[in-house]
Amino acid sequence: MGDRPSDAYDRRIDRRELIRTWGPAALAGVAVTALGAGLHDRPGRHRPPSLDTVPTPKDWRLADDGHGRLAEWGGAGSVANLRRALAAMGGMAAFVRPGETVAIKPNCAWDRTPEQAANTDPELVAELVRQAREAGASSVVVVDNSCHDPDRAFERSGIGPAARAAGATIAHQHSVRTVTLDLGGTALGRWEVLEPIASADRLINVPIVKHHSLARATLGMKNWIGAVEGPRSSLHQRLPQVCAELAAAFKPTLTVVDATRVLTAGGPTGGSLDLVRPVDRIAVSTDPVAAEVWGAELLDLGPRELPQIAIAERLGLGTADWKAVSVPA
Repeated sequence: MGDRPSDAYDRRIDRRELIRTWGPAALAGVAVTALGAGLHDRPGRHRPPSLDTVPTPKDWRLADDGHGRLAEWGGAGSVANLRRALAAMGGMAAFVRPGETVAIKPNCAWDRTPEQAANTDPELVAELVRQAREAGASSVVVVDNSCHDPDRAFERSGIGPAARAAGATIAHQHSVRTVTLDLGGTALGRWEVLEPIASADRLINVPIVKHHSLARATLGMKNWIGAVEGPRSSLHQRLPQVCAELAAAFKPTLTVVDATRVLTAGGPTGGSLDLVRPVDRIAVSTDPVAAEVWGAELLDLGPRELPQIAIAERLGLGTADWKAVSVPA
């Protein structure tokens, strides 16, 4: 039972047969090993490039603006309110130099009319375009990554027609490319950023004040979610931390808070005019934290009710005491 035929099992494999049988496989193994060695330390789909090779967002603030300021005005309509508040800050010429490119980032996420207060007031956006052009900007782009179809959002919100009439171009996720930037932080890392934002010389954040069902409020910090392209739903998993870290990554030249109409509930999309409260106020600030608190108070929310404010303060982005940095308009 345990015997084996010697001619089937005990015969020797000569050298030629060994090479013929196993040579191709051995050579393939050597080739794969050599290829692996050659690709080692090279970036690619299995080994992303080192983070130190990925640029970070630029700092769009003015170097000589060493302290935060905020000016507000109301009761005269969005255009006149902006002019008065901006004049108190030194005018647009104090922030935009001749020949610079300017990116304006409104909230233009939704296929809604201006009266529904889900997007930034179009006349406010248009006036910012005019002010930047008058200050000597070589070009102005109004840009957002819309949640609804971007062409419909820009048109129905009125932002597209108003901005174009004032001399700006329109950009969104379907019309421009993105660039990879390292946004840093503990919750962000590398993201695709809309190129007109990444490359601009000056950046103006123009959020609308409105309710948000998850974050409680959409203001300046959360508005930066519209600057990036990718799986943005993942950003909502640690929303306060994400909002503060977005504010740390995107340091705008100005934050202009639109409280022309305030969406008090049903946000972020809105829809019912019964949820819209006319406030007719504007704030212009170089301190994004102060601007956040100013807008939150219009929704009857204090700094402690929006955790991103305390996080942003700890990151050194500004002060929650907006009245301490307020300048008379």
